[in-house]
Amino acid sequence: MTSCLIPLLSLPGGSEWIIIALVVLLLFGGKKIPELMKGLGKGVRSFKEGLNDASREIKDAADSAKETEEPSK
Repeated sequence: MTSCLIPLLSLPGGSEWIIIALVVLLLFGGKKIPELMKGLGKGVRSFKEGLNDASREIKDAADSAKETEEPSK
C-alpha cells in the first residue's frame, strides 16, 4: 500500500515544471505573476526574520540561564 504512494510524493521533473508554469501563466496572466512573486518574496522574508528572531531569543535565554547558574566570584 505505501509503495503506491511513493511515486505521488516525488518531485516534478523538467517537463512537468514547464507544464505547471504554462498553467500558472494561463490562470493568472502575465501581469499578475510579478505581483504574486513579490508577495511570495515578502512572505518568505518575514518567515526568515521570524526564524532569526526566535533563534536569537532562544540563544539569549540560554545565555542568561548560564549567567544565573554560574556562581559569582
